[in-house]
Amino acid sequence: MAKDGWIRNQREEEIADRSDRLAAHFAERSAQHDAEGSFPFANFADLHDAGYLRLTLPRIYGGEEASLYELVLAQERLARGDGSTALAVGWHVGQLLQLRTTHAWPEALFAWFCRESATNGTLINHLASERATGSPSRGGRPETKAVATDKGWLLSGRKTYSTLSPILTCFTVSAAIEGTEETGEFFVHTGPGVRVEETWNTLGMRATGSHDVVLENVFVPDEKLVSRSGSPRKERLPDAGGWLLHIPACYIGIAHAARDFAIRFALNHRPNSLPGPIADLPNIRRQIGEMEVSLMTARTLLYAVADRWDREPEQRASLKPELGLAKYVATNQAISIVDTAMRIVGAASLSRALPLERMYRDVRAGLHNPPMDDSVISGLAQQALNDCK
Repeated sequence: MAKDGWIRNQREEEIADRSDRLAAHFAERSAQHDAEGSFPFANFADLHDAGYLRLTLPRIYGGEEASLYELVLAQERLARGDGSTALAVGWHVGQLLQLRTTHAWPEALFAWFCRESATNGTLINHLASERATGSPSRGGRPETKAVATDKGWLLSGRKTYSTLSPILTCFTVSAAIEGTEETGEFFVHTGPGVRVEETWNTLGMRATGSHDVVLENVFVPDEKLVSRSGSPRKERLPDAGGWLLHIPACYIGIAHAARDFAIRFALNHRPNSLPGPIADLPNIRRQIGEMEVSLMTARTLLYAVADRWDREPEQRASLKPELGLAKYVATNQAISIVDTAMRIVGAASLSRALPLERMYRDVRAGLHNPPMDDSVISGLAQQALNDCK
């Protein structure tokens, strides 16, 4: 494989190499997990053994303290092997980056969790989506209720799209605080009153374990109330959602794998009607060139924005439009790249014996991860209007 121009130093090369090794193993299992809709527990054992789950943990708690740029690099390479695994673990490593930079949790809770994750591979995700409210990025009030009780809270409700649910032993959850207009974020351990209902049976990203999580009078002690809307933590710092770049990194990684597959196919497929491989045909070369335009455009924007977020922390709040644009471009270009790859391979690309049809289904899921296309475009329009006032 040609050297990747986005790898700038030895540390980044080591991060990329680890992801490449893991991706090679995951690719061997991905078809089975996709067919079964099963959660890839073995992949997560490998991630733990390789130290990947410590990628964004602070060094003082045993982590690698990866930058956003390094997170994007690691996630993109990992997704070339299996999109579901990359997207699922992305919520863990991405949120740890967010927590590290924003100080959104009380330090004692964050320190405890970091040690648990570094030692035991404990994973985290924030469960916010609900059927009635849709995407939490739209601002709906959760129907999950938190009722004050002696020395704590009782939580009841149902969360959807709960990625990693088969493997989580703890998570945070958003809930409306009964009797107020406030919402709270609570740290929950699995146990009595918590159950997973296996509802995840989808077109793409079938192995993320994004089932429903049901809470029935789950007790959460007062010290595990992470935050509430009426009294936000003063220490919390803005990050403009930079950690969410793990999402476009995943989808452009899937597209990169589809591109590689199609090019190798074109170099080796020799119909008896032609004197050489189909890679010699002008139409095939044009389509390969179009894939390169899309891939280079998306990767350039993705890595440039991640680099700016790292280098200019004081400017992070103003980077929100660029962060959204990076996701918009990467996701839509990923769909285009996989579509073109299938055109190059032809009717064989529809076969479940080949990975392209799975990649085609997986990249479609990116349209439904935040931020949504319409929100990005609306925000850019408002920015343009403000610039010209």
